[in-house]
Amino acid sequence: MHKQLIYVVGASGSGKDSLLRMARKQLAGHSHIVFAHRYITRKASDSNENHIELSQEEFKTRKALGLFAMCWESHNNRYGIGIEVNQWLGKGCTVVLNGSREYLLQARERYPELLSVGIEVPHAVLEQRLIDRQRESSEEIQARLHRNLVLKRVSPVDISLRNEGTIDEGGFALSQLILNHCGVSSCA
Repeated sequence: MHKQLIYVVGASGSGKDSLLRMARKQLAGHSHIVFAHRYITRKASDSNENHIELSQEEFKTRKALGLFAMCWESHNNRYGIGIEVNQWLGKGCTVVLNGSREYLLQARERYPELLSVGIEVPHAVLEQRLIDRQRESSEEIQARLHRNLVLKRVSPVDISLRNEGTIDEGGFALSQLILNHCGVSSCA
């Protein structure tokens, strides 16, 4: 049986958001594939990701009401995946979401059918991308690179996808991976 929850992870700078955006665009005509958005306590304009911006108080309220299927904290922000993913899975949809490597073990406990996909780039490429975006000090970049190596060991993924070509090539590769691992039914 094919997995129906595809949990995509990757280090900051790996190109995960860009590949997810391309795959979402390329798979828009597939009625049985749904891309979940994240609820994040970060300004929407500060990110390359299509997410719902929430204040800390809004996030806290939604969490208290049980409106998140999954939630975690990372880099001074809170992230949530809405309970709508459970409805989509229940209707036979393949759900693709932008996950967290730190939360992967908890996500696996909650969703044993989860297929984790890690977006990977060579260490030197990752370092250069982090330098080029000019958001962090060299110490912060080195901390991110070290964290990436640790998380690879403690939270291994089911499938690794190398992102070394163009965004179009990477988006196509992710789209094909999703198609190859999606459920066979369409959403009801």
